[in-house]
Amino acid sequence: MSISQARATFRQLHDSGCFVIPNPWDVGTARYLRYCGFKALATTSSGAAFSMGLPDTDWAVTRDMMLAHIRTIVEATELPVNADFESGYAHEPEAVAESVRLCVETGVAGLSIEDATGDKSKPLYDLGTAVARMRAARRAIDQSGADVILVGRAECFLVGRPDLDETIARLDAYASAGADCLYAPGIRTAEQIAAVVKAVAPKPVNVLMSAATGLTVADLAGLGVRRISVGGALARVAWGAFMRAAREIATEGRFDAFADAVPMAEINGFFRDDLKGRAG
Repeated sequence: MSISQARATFRQLHDSGCFVIPNPWDVGTARYLRYCGFKALATTSSGAAFSMGLPDTDWAVTRDMMLAHIRTIVEATELPVNADFESGYAHEPEAVAESVRLCVETGVAGLSIEDATGDKSKPLYDLGTAVARMRAARRAIDQSGADVILVGRAECFLVGRPDLDETIARLDAYASAGADCLYAPGIRTAEQIAAVVKAVAPKPVNVLMSAATGLTVADLAGLGVRRISVGGALARVAWGAFMRAAREIATEGRFDAFADAVPMAEINGFFRDDLKGRAG
């Protein structure tokens, strides 16, 4: 599948139904998620950062580092990839536009721009600035001629401002500024999700899932959610198993956690078959 075909497929996925867009953090996880039958993938800034031995912040993981990571995930499979592109690695709208242009060049089928500033004293851009940044991102995509989905993220619930009315107002503004898909990470209840879906309709909504919600794919589809991502959760599951096993060895001198390890034959067999398949 060519990049243009992947982008067209990704656009079609947003037209109807509900799909899960899981978040790999390296080539191996991307290829295994493809094997599982998922129709699209999304990068995770936290999973990428942890794999580099860094915290999930845009001052630790630079724009160039993230662009290289995004390109690696894009090239790992033929599936459409949505980039978790933080706040565009810039403050001013024109600088955001330049970052978006570079991200589009990696071959992504979609990218998200969030409204968090990274400044605890002022965690969100004021609405006017946030809208200007979204318009700049939209303009950069349009000027590229690439059919790339723009996702507008309202970070209210993640930065200590869990105000549903403000969240919806921001998402509405981002939709008007050119966002194709809306995303409010941190909303968890069925009532919150239904309210966001209704407020921004007919634009599609992405929901970030965690175990705490108890909601299933079928539940979210019933609420009108178009796509479901898991952020860094899969990476943290892997890190959880690794950390528990390492601590057990270091503190108790025991290796019991190895009982949960995937058999060597299974994982090595998967990658052997995957390599043969890609070789034709």
